Amino acid sequence: MEKTSEIIFDKLVYSCAFETYRGHEEFIPDHFLGFQLSGETHAFHDKGKTVIKENTVVLVRKNQLIRTIKQPAKNGKYQFLAITLDLETLRQYAAENKITAVERFPDTQKLFFESDQFFSGYFTSLLPYIDKTKTATSRLIILKIKEAIELILQSNPDFKNMLFDFSEPYKIDLKEFMNKNFMFNVSVETFARLTGRSLSGFKRDFGKAFHMTPKQWLKEKRLEEAYFQIRHKNKKPSDIYLELGFENLSHFYYSFKQKFGLTTTEV
Repeated sequence: MEKTSEIIFDKLVYSCAFETYRGHEEFIPDHFLGFQLSGETHAFHDKGKTVIKENTVVLVRKNQLIRTIKQPAKNGKYQFLAITLDLETLRQYAAENKITAVERFPDTQKLFFESDQFFSGYFTSLLPYIDKTKTATSRLIILKIKEAIELILQSNPDFKNMLFDFSEPYKIDLKEFMNKNFMFNVSVETFARLTGRSLSGFKRDFGKAFHMTPKQWLKEKRLEEAYFQIRHKNKKPSDIYLELGFENLSHFYYSFKQKFGLTTTEV
């Protein structure tokens, strides 16, 4: 059976699978709190890989790219539940409780942890919505999001510096970011947003940094990485083309031969 993702209400998403499923790239626009009900999620991001094990709570920060592999448990089922901490509700909560971020939240901070009775109880309270035995009103949705915020701050008060940082993304080092994220198959507009730039500003700065267009550079970079992995790590094209941002295998083979003058078997 294929993976299914169902939006229970507009801020609650339930994901279920009965076989290993490789997800596509996802741009995370809002923070969300997730709970691994069964199985494991292998999440790939710009800082490496994170394995979210069963009965683990994870706080995922906004404005990042993630690719996942969903591994069912021994009983053959994968389940993950997530609730979005949307900007409007966070602003409302901050105003009501007179909370402000006082410093930038460190990128190295651990954002996943074993569930305790408070988090377990919270996610258990969401199960009736999955089972469709209860319907959520708009007021109740906001209350459930605010309850999640309360639990997060109770677990670590410093999380306020992440949740309530309402500043616009600031310009970051373009070369460093692109070299860490080139394998994500997302639009140029998404790359621009994540580097704190308008689309026109991104293209202008990109040209200065790399002396070619973003699309040209991405294709070249992905092919060079593919050559390295095939030649030096004995990887099969079928195992890496999706991980490197190519949409289909035939296009990968064509582009590889066009650039290097060799087929992948001749490398």
